[in-house]
Amino acid sequence: MITTAEPDIAQLLLVLAQLPGIGPSRTNNLLTRFGPEQVLLSSTAEALMQVPGFGETLARETASRLSSRTWMDNARQKALEQIDRAGRLRAWIVTLFDAAYPPLLKEICDPPPLLFVRGNPEALLGASLAVVGTRKATSYGKQATELFCRDLVSCGFSILSGLAYGIDMTAHRTALDHGGTTIAVLGCGVDTIYTDPVGRLWPHIIEHGAIISEEWIGTEPSPGNFPRRNRLISGITLGTLVVESDIKGGSMITAACALEQNREVFAVPGSIFARTSRGTNQLIQQSRAKPVLSVEDMLTELLPQGSALLKRPSAVPSSSVPSLNPEETSIIGAIGEESLHIDLIAETTGLSIESLMVHLFELEMKRIITQEPGQLFRKRISGSH
Repeated sequence: MITTAEPDIAQLLLVLAQLPGIGPSRTNNLLTRFGPEQVLLSSTAEALMQVPGFGETLARETASRLSSRTWMDNARQKALEQIDRAGRLRAWIVTLFDAAYPPLLKEICDPPPLLFVRGNPEALLGASLAVVGTRKATSYGKQATELFCRDLVSCGFSILSGLAYGIDMTAHRTALDHGGTTIAVLGCGVDTIYTDPVGRLWPHIIEHGAIISEEWIGTEPSPGNFPRRNRLISGITLGTLVVESDIKGGSMITAACALEQNREVFAVPGSIFARTSRGTNQLIQQSRAKPVLSVEDMLTELLPQGSALLKRPSAVPSSSVPSLNPEETSIIGAIGEESLHIDLIAETTGLSIESLMVHLFELEMKRIITQEPGQLFRKRISGSH
């Protein structure tokens, strides 16, 4: 089992995080100059001026705070409160100096000095890909997400996303449905899972992956936090897949971060008439993302002979596919490959609406179909190739 932060180092980094004007880049410069040692907290203005990013004004203001007993006592108390709250949440504090820190994240220009992690910190060490998209996902977007995430999981990749509604939720859920590992990166504290307040999904993410954030425990969602969060989604992963997005949105910011970090960007092409595909189509048009129609297209970019990974067995054995009765088989045959209204399903199968509702409910419980707005039903992506 990988160990995480020494309490003294975690406390030091939490104290530094409270210094005005000292973000991740300057904090990392301090750590490069002084190391994660308490001596850093007694630095003089003259010593701080030798650190990249510190002008005279900031150096003197920082040294003044560090030399103030009142400021330091208050900062240490707040740091200890965070450590205590993490303990009560059973969360880990993973720092840049820990073996559990995501290796690719260290390579970006401003890696967070520490991460709060609920779940298994070792989940951060595996090969992973980000799958992101609009909150207003269409049936096409959800199906594409299920297809790509299913095959990525079968190839051994973890799936990262932002636990937002729409594409993000579909990515996390599909990874779990197919026995994979998934990591949710939040733009708020790891205790504030506002998109899933009743816990339909996040407890399973913690059980089979992790929920992480660089924001302090207790931090509420704020628009300014999310661009910072998006750089983590792209920074932890080998590449980012944008499934659906308009021209503006968090997914496009994540794609831009990935490009700045010299990571691969992929996009699923969409209809020229759909707002939810304007962003992905633009990425492709401007040669900022590779258009992909299958996971094999991604693997050939990511890994030598990567397409061979698709021959690996699926994470879900065929024996786990639930059996169907004749009525359920008839319903699946009626739905075909497109979403279908309940009235048309009844007409095709000859089942009464009352009987049909019972069978549709059973098929949803077996996770074979899913219901969409307007009494439309569609098949989920199958777990077998």
